[in-house]
Amino acid sequence: MANATSMLPLPPREDYRDNSMWVDEQIWGHRLWDSQSPWLLFLEFLNVAEASQRQGLLFHNGGHPLLFKPYKRLHLRNILFNNEVMTQIAQRHPESQSAWTAWLDWMSVNAKGVLPRDFSYVKGRFHSFQQFASLVGILRGSAVESEANKRWSSRFVFPFGPNALYEDLNITAAGKVSREYIYFGRTGELMYLMLCRSKQKDELATRFASLLSGQNQWNKLLALFQPDGGEDLETRANSFLPYSEHPVFDLLADDWLHVLALELPGFDGLPHLVTLGALHVMLYQLQVSRELVSKPLHFICEVVAPKKTLVRELSAFNYQENSLLSQKAVEAYLAGITSSDRWQQAKSQASAFAACKAILEEQVRWPNDPEDYEGCSEPDALAAELRRAAIARHKQHVASVHRQYGRDVGLVSKRGTNRLRYAPTDALLKTLVLANVSRRMEYKDFLHLLFVRYGFVIGEREAEQVLSHEDFEKKAFQTNSDRLEQRLSSLGMLRRLSDACAYVQNPLARGQS
Repeated sequence: MANATSMLPLPPREDYRDNSMWVDEQIWGHRLWDSQSPWLLFLEFLNVAEASQRQGLLFHNGGHPLLFKPYKRLHLRNILFNNEVMTQIAQRHPESQSAWTAWLDWMSVNAKGVLPRDFSYVKGRFHSFQQFASLVGILRGSAVESEANKRWSSRFVFPFGPNALYEDLNITAAGKVSREYIYFGRTGELMYLMLCRSKQKDELATRFASLLSGQNQWNKLLALFQPDGGEDLETRANSFLPYSEHPVFDLLADDWLHVLALELPGFDGLPHLVTLGALHVMLYQLQVSRELVSKPLHFICEVVAPKKTLVRELSAFNYQENSLLSQKAVEAYLAGITSSDRWQQAKSQASAFAACKAILEEQVRWPNDPEDYEGCSEPDALAAELRRAAIARHKQHVASVHRQYGRDVGLVSKRGTNRLRYAPTDALLKTLVLANVSRRMEYKDFLHLLFVRYGFVIGEREAEQVLSHEDFEKKAFQTNSDRLEQRLSSLGMLRRLSDACAYVQNPLARGQS
């Protein structure tokens, strides 16, 4: 496997007692989670980054275990998302004092996860209850993915600064609070570790220290909704990334730094960081898979045409091939164990089954309860049983990362057809230009850059490098390239100066020429 020299040893088994085996985790880390949208991935990352900054270790605590203490901010969350009665109270009680009394009485009974249920601290911080309710409505409207039908303890305000950051929680009807892994599945922690292990971590720390400082009016406003004094914070741990270095880590850091260097106003840069973060997590999974199965990785991208094209067909086929890469990586990883000299020597022993089972216990932590294992009793059958169990487990979540993240970032689509293929959206194209073009660039050079950095195949030169002679049709990819040129021109990101000269430009870059 490429980068094998950078692989880290297995973490302590007692840290992961709930894991039935350690196959996906040994290949990609703990853990890749398909149910995490790009924004929730980014919010989880920000929670780790903010907690690390409080420790004075921003992007410099990337070892194992990663220890951090995120906020819960239950007072803020009760006010914003567990408080639908507020609007009714404001309408029924035009007089501020009676409105405050009614609302505080309601919160003293219905607030969850906080004791005592005392919210009287907010009363003196606002001119009137109506002003308070109006500001709550504005902040509630800023919620990330507000259209999603999430329970109130898994809803998140826009990340205006440290006062807006908190972890995903499960809060029972009785008010018992525990960490939840549905929307914060640890992939944001993996992304933080990736950046900690990038070559640009020092520059990232400088940029994010400013981003996390919270020197804006929205972050200051959020402080008004929270009581004075610190929280009783719990330490979170046990995320694991198996590589001390990888080219994708550096590529993610590089792209983020390019966007941050644009110094876009307000929070305009965040959506691009969100998109690039999820894109690179997807690329990380596929790149590591490719290294295990020794197959080239590329993405044939159709610039959507009104009718079916050869590029569309090739893109759909390419998508299916890439979708199988992670499962093939699992199979290759397990085949590497059973084809090793150590396994073959164990099979030749008198107690072959026990010796082979010991190897699996050590390397993939399976069977989970070796003393009580009641399965097969032959080494080859044991290996086959592990393979079936590992693939079944892999298909539950990790196998879907490519499809889910690809769709969420705007790379994978069914537009114009009933088959998934690579068809970048305008939003993704804009993000790629912002992350890669600081000075105007010849269009052909831009296409080549997308191919070198991400493996995206759009034009004929790149397609000829990855396709067989039978599949390659120059005119089809020239037409595909022409459609992208038109798309970029309509986005204000390309200018054609003559029949033979087109330039991609970043309208937000300083000193564009």
